[in-house]
Amino acid sequence: MIIKSLELMNFRNYDLLDLKFSEGTNILYGDNAQGKTNVLEAIYLSATTKSHKGSKDKDIVNFHAEEAHIRTYLEKEGIEYKVDMHLRKNKSKGIAVDGQKLKKAADLLGLLKVVFFSPEDLGIIKNGPAERRRFVDMELCQLDNFYLYNLNHYNKIVNQRNKLLKDIYFNPQLKDTLNIWDSQLVSFGSKIIERRRIFIEQLNEIIYGIHKNLSGGKEELVIKYEPDVEIEKFEHSMKASQEKDIKLKQTCVGPHRDDFSFMVGDIDIRKFGSQGQQRTAALSLKLSEIELVKKVAKDTPVLLLDDVLSELDSSRQQFLLNTIGDIQTIITCTGLDEFVNNRFEIDKVFRVVEGAIENADANG
Repeated sequence: MIIKSLELMNFRNYDLLDLKFSEGTNILYGDNAQGKTNVLEAIYLSATTKSHKGSKDKDIVNFHAEEAHIRTYLEKEGIEYKVDMHLRKNKSKGIAVDGQKLKKAADLLGLLKVVFFSPEDLGIIKNGPAERRRFVDMELCQLDNFYLYNLNHYNKIVNQRNKLLKDIYFNPQLKDTLNIWDSQLVSFGSKIIERRRIFIEQLNEIIYGIHKNLSGGKEELVIKYEPDVEIEKFEHSMKASQEKDIKLKQTCVGPHRDDFSFMVGDIDIRKFGSQGQQRTAALSLKLSEIELVKKVAKDTPVLLLDDVLSELDSSRQQFLLNTIGDIQTIITCTGLDEFVNNRFEIDKVFRVVEGAIENADANG
């Protein structure tokens, strides 16, 4: 999988942009707030339909325009694809692949697989469980359409059930209808729990060796899945929690409350690890994503690195740069020193200045 080119119109601070990438390592460099990350955001949107920042479409469209366009040209197994994405301030986005409009945005997932790594991802380990669930969900949605289907239905049911719980407060007779939602929640939720369990098993097979190498052989990392409820107890727990749910007006049981722990020996580094340990584990996690896509999807993802090298010490920088040698990579940074110092091979360099991008050579 490679991205051949990217065209933007009225996207963030770009009025018009046409970028042609190398299938190797591409560097976007320039001062902060010039638009480097916006290029990665556009690619991420083309892969996942969502902004990695959680931004809404209306906030992505250039302030002086009503709509924005992203056009991404891909090559996958010798076949070329064109992904058109139409973002509007007051309507839902429109997406087409090779001129054929998709009925729903989720149908795009899986065509272009990306691994996105930013300084914020270094907080996956130490921050709250919502970030760890988001990491697992985004990866699984790229790998497994069935998981995406179950997750979308599950989330809709949780929202509808929460609305019902609020309505029951004013109309207690509605309580009898809870069981209908509960049975659907258990059905879709059980499939999510089972798939997450398999995913963590697959991830552990990969991350163990990566983390051991990254830590100089000093640490052995194991990820543990902590489901909020076990499948065999799910139905009973839903019924037992009904009164509590009504009182709190929210669904208190289910995989939307799952978490994942990161264990080095007996130490849970979410809570007791040093910042260095947490950063190393986050880097291991991202590098494992790449290998997992190769292994499970039999595909090669595009790696997007957003100014992450400046957050890593020289040994972690070197490990990361050595690892990514065989896949297309698009990197943003403020300068080229990290690459020159590491004697890292660069295939294409772009200089970014105030929403304009020009080709530059590695010495320029």
